[in-house]
Amino acid sequence: MRILVLNSGSSSIKFQLFQMPEADVICSGLVERIGLDDAKLSYTTSSDKIEKVSQIKTHKEGLKLIAKYLMDDQIGVLESALEIDAVGHRVVHGGSTFAKTVEVTNDVKQKISDLSALAPLHNPANLEGILVAEEIFPEAKQVAVFDTAFHQTIPVEAHKYAIPNKYLEENHIRLYGFHGTSHKYVSEKAIDFLEKEKSKIITIHLGNGCSMTAVENGRSIDHTLGFAPMNGLIMGTRSGDIDPAVIFYMVNTLGHSLEDVNMLLQKESGMLGLTGYSDLRDIEAEAEKGNSDCRLALKMNAYRIKKFIGSYVAVMNGLDAIVFTAGIGENSDVIRKMVCEDMNFFGIQLDHEKNSVRSKDIRDISLSSSKTKILVIPTNEELEIAKQSFRLIG
Repeated sequence: MRILVLNSGSSSIKFQLFQMPEADVICSGLVERIGLDDAKLSYTTSSDKIEKVSQIKTHKEGLKLIAKYLMDDQIGVLESALEIDAVGHRVVHGGSTFAKTVEVTNDVKQKISDLSALAPLHNPANLEGILVAEEIFPEAKQVAVFDTAFHQTIPVEAHKYAIPNKYLEENHIRLYGFHGTSHKYVSEKAIDFLEKEKSKIITIHLGNGCSMTAVENGRSIDHTLGFAPMNGLIMGTRSGDIDPAVIFYMVNTLGHSLEDVNMLLQKESGMLGLTGYSDLRDIEAEAEKGNSDCRLALKMNAYRIKKFIGSYVAVMNGLDAIVFTAGIGENSDVIRKMVCEDMNFFGIQLDHEKNSVRSKDIRDISLSSSKTKILVIPTNEELEIAKQSFRLIG
């Protein structure tokens, strides 16, 4: 069975085509910086690797470009769209409606759309991926895998907000958690690496969107993102944690509309608001040149991560490992160094030489004397989505 996996983020689309159940990768690629003039597409097969920089304004344009490469006469891996048996889609917000992977129906699409208000940077892009895939691969089954599913194990004392009970009971307002497919994948890899089923792990997913999960014995028990993927860590364009009183002040005193404040917190804040750049690679380069705004933003980013490490160690009453993953977590030795500095109390001791080495393999970058392991584990949400899709329809 051939399963195409589409992972639409807020500004990117990752894709992989798998032969299942062998989990062999036929081709893979990435469209990144969607909406910017220097958007980039990479496409890799066993014999070809292509990188193209161009203006890709929307997720729909990116998805159609991916399909074009997949079925290209010279470098494509498909002769026909009919060769795709299923398309597995990452969907960020499943609310209380979706606790497991499902086959896409009209009702499912409507519910994903209804939940877009809770994940405005993601669910519309995820739904767009489904609609375009239905158009391009009309015979394939469409499968939705939800980021929120892994976090269904978070206990009520952690997922309930301190507001009147009716809002949870009647309106389902609670902490849902996100990036669950990634946190599930890397936490399972960490448990295997540690050879320790009873474990206390903090997974740190750092990309344009960022989150952390306290994982105890393989189960998510707390998470930095909540009702929608806005709070917690500082992100590419999202503010992360902010005093709610700031919102009322902006509306009631500064005269902003609620729509303006929502746009500001979702798309104009975070690292972009602090520096003018949303891509950490640009921020690190500017910081190296002496840009004070970029240097401060990096410090703020690392400081917020440290705070959550401390709180999750308290919640779990211990720590076996921290895991860095996703684009920034896997590639930024700068952020990893800043996070791990002055963390000796928690047994976190970084080996700077190991930290500077780039690799696509799972690696331990802690000193041999470090009580807590510091792991870098490349996430593979696409493989996890392919496995769940195959289990559902295989």
